[in-house]
Amino acid sequence: MIDRGLALQIARLAAGTDPHERLPGDLDAWVARAETEVGRFTGLTPTDPLPAPEPTERGEWASINVNMLAEMLAPVSDRLESRLERAGPLAGPMRIAAKATLSAEVGLVIGFLSGRVLGQYELSLLGHERPPRLLFVSSNVVAAAREMEVDGESFLAWIALHEVTHAFQFAGVPWLRGHLGGLLERYLATVDVRIRRGSAGGLPSLPDPAKLIEAFREGGLAALVQTREQRAIMDRVQAAMSVVEGYSEHVMDALGVDVVPDYTGLREAMEHRRANRSAPERVIGRLLGLDLKMRQYELGRRFCAEVAERAGMAGLNRVWDAPELLPTLAELEAPAVWLARVERERALPA
Repeated sequence: MIDRGLALQIARLAAGTDPHERLPGDLDAWVARAETEVGRFTGLTPTDPLPAPEPTERGEWASINVNMLAEMLAPVSDRLESRLERAGPLAGPMRIAAKATLSAEVGLVIGFLSGRVLGQYELSLLGHERPPRLLFVSSNVVAAAREMEVDGESFLAWIALHEVTHAFQFAGVPWLRGHLGGLLERYLATVDVRIRRGSAGGLPSLPDPAKLIEAFREGGLAALVQTREQRAIMDRVQAAMSVVEGYSEHVMDALGVDVVPDYTGLREAMEHRRANRSAPERVIGRLLGLDLKMRQYELGRRFCAEVAERAGMAGLNRVWDAPELLPTLAELEAPAVWLARVERERALPA
């Protein structure tokens, strides 16, 4: 259903011109240093060697992620196509319109992100078992360092530390990829596409605008299509991703001062950048769920810092013992409650 060629064309248009700048430093050396330090500090041991770091351009990053998003949305688009086949004489035109719309939406989302993403530990959560990749979008790294007025090589070291920590999480916690992939698969299985004709047999009628506004205020664009079951699944996804992001932030704070030149200044500059986006960026960020990601960083960071202060890294690493020991959204707000539950689990007889 999704035309990947069209989606990629739109993504490249939305991303704008890529100046094709070189990374401001020795990427291989900073990634190697990060691997040594993250492994020592966290105690996580990857089951396979980490992928080699790859400088990339916006267009290549967009191509990788258009394909990934198309694969992720395949179950939903397949159900939509099946329904359209039963739509009678309008099936052909409706299919063309739906395909163009879905392709454009995928392209616009990826295009916007391709102009902002700095680094990515890219792995498939659903279906295809492609080898993971460690990507750094050169032009965006250079542009962000210039915008924040920070040293480019220090900034590259900061990003390398962040992404390598993610690589250790997914390569060193055997169940994490499958757990997140399973939750996502369950969520997508609940997304049902219905085609309801209006009273005149034409276009579908719209829901109550007041309900749309209320749903958007509660949780952005994604909330408009969420059932109670979907919300329950997404709560678990959000809690898990808050831990993933917060753990990385905690590791960076612990190691950054010794590993990254002028780390304190970089942390302050990044916090300022996150908090001072333009009005259009804030609107788009809310629509794409990026505001939620920012909250994940902060909530997860506070949780991991407090757990580590109370129980050390060994206590914090209990989050990786089993999916059942991941904190809930409520426990993220109350780390002591999570620690108490973990202790009760440990005390139970085997």
